Amino acid sequence: MAVVRQFQGPIDLHAHSSVSDGTETPAELVRAAAGAGLGTVALTDHDSTAGWAAASTAARAVRITLIPGMEFSTRVQYASVHLLAYLFDPADSALLAEVTRVRAARLSRAEQMVARIGMDYDLSWDDVLAQTTPGATVGRPHIADALVARGHALNRSAAFADILHWKAGYFQPHYAPDPLHAIELVRAAGGVPVIAHPATRGIADVVSESRLKTMVGAGLFGLELEHRENNPEPTARLYELATKFGLYVTGSSDYHGTGKPNRFGENTTAPEVLDRIIAEGHGSEPVYG
Repeated sequence: MAVVRQFQGPIDLHAHSSVSDGTETPAELVRAAAGAGLGTVALTDHDSTAGWAAASTAARAVRITLIPGMEFSTRVQYASVHLLAYLFDPADSALLAEVTRVRAARLSRAEQMVARIGMDYDLSWDDVLAQTTPGATVGRPHIADALVARGHALNRSAAFADILHWKAGYFQPHYAPDPLHAIELVRAAGGVPVIAHPATRGIADVVSESRLKTMVGAGLFGLELEHRENNPEPTARLYELATKFGLYVTGSSDYHGTGKPNRFGENTTAPEVLDRIIAEGHGSEPVYG
């Protein structure tokens, strides 16, 4: 029996608005997605669902499909592992409590980093807040934007490569759950978890075959292997493991507006994969325009 789809392609399942570290409001992001020719876009702000309502209204207006999502911060020891979560219940108490804890830790970490940077550079917490929107998940990208505004870096990428690089001495980690626990929380909230860009340097070192097998057992749905930041060698290996463990492969831009060079639609997800995400996600619904 043929699948009757309500969504259209191309499908881009990873994008950030000004609710986290993108440069466009949720509504502007959806309009930009439509303008780029996308038929479906996921809003996946860091540790926040605050943009869902505005993005949903915009998706209906421009007649594209919105997949409500989030990029959940997790960590293995000192290595950051990001988990994309789709179609979960944003009011689920256990998930909400953990995300709230992560957001508080990100904010505290950012304040401490700015205090340390401010000892060597003309930079204050007010400078960072000036780069955010109300309710945004404040993090290192906003510190980078403040450094640019103060003339200490050419652009956000340069700030990350220099002052915000861990070797510069200002970086410090923040609390985030183990990805295994995050996967369990997302599934319990009716969501569908996918590891974001797992073949980048650092993440690839901690996502071993045995760890991946454990994550699959906890409900991991897939791997975002089509992403500009994935490195070729670990990507090839993860394709083999995806086949071995029956994981789905997604592709996305990781769009941030002008905050990154990533452009909508540069990597996309197959319709058959989105069919499965919609079939398995029962915490919230796609928004069909």
